[in-house]
Amino acid sequence: MASPDTDELATVPLPAGEPEAGARAGREMPGRASGGEVPAVRSERGSAGRGRAAAGPLGGELTVPQERVEPERIEPAEPTTPAATDADTPAEADPPKTRGRWWRGLTGSLAAGLAVLAVGVLGVGVICLFTGAPGPGVASLVGHPVAAGLALGAQRVADRRRGLPAVGAGFAVVLFAVSAATVFWYS
Repeated sequence: MASPDTDELATVPLPAGEPEAGARAGREMPGRASGGEVPAVRSERGSAGRGRAAAGPLGGELTVPQERVEPERIEPAEPTTPAATDADTPAEADPPKTRGRWWRGLTGSLAAGLAVLAVGVLGVGVICLFTGAPGPGVASLVGHPVAAGLALGAQRVADRRRGLPAVGAGFAVVLFAVSAATVFWYS
């Protein structure tokens, strides 16, 4: 058993029987005697280390010196461009998606906000129905989900297309959001 005070491991003689996996593969394991037992080697540090070393089964300090191994460093592979891997594929096949990202984010937020607002208005309508309190009117209960559905559909087009169709769909999302706010909230 290893001593908690040191970084050395105690060794126990192994029974002479079937050799371990390393010896079966034809590799000689360092520090291995031919009899199947680990030879007893006195620690060079002795008790001058961080504390008392663990005692072996025969008494005294029994340790096997361990070889330090430096960790491997794995470097990332060089990035390849589509033009470098295949000469027939044009380099412009997949343009970067950074252009217009903020616009899609803005219109996506508006569409998601309309969807959350529609769910909220429907929830308030259901609560008011069961409590008998006056709640949102029929126009508001129908109009909010319709505006949210149209905005989410337009946002889907804006996310999947490029160029003028994407810009038009984004403006449609803004139009649906402004219309819903004006008709149902600011009138």
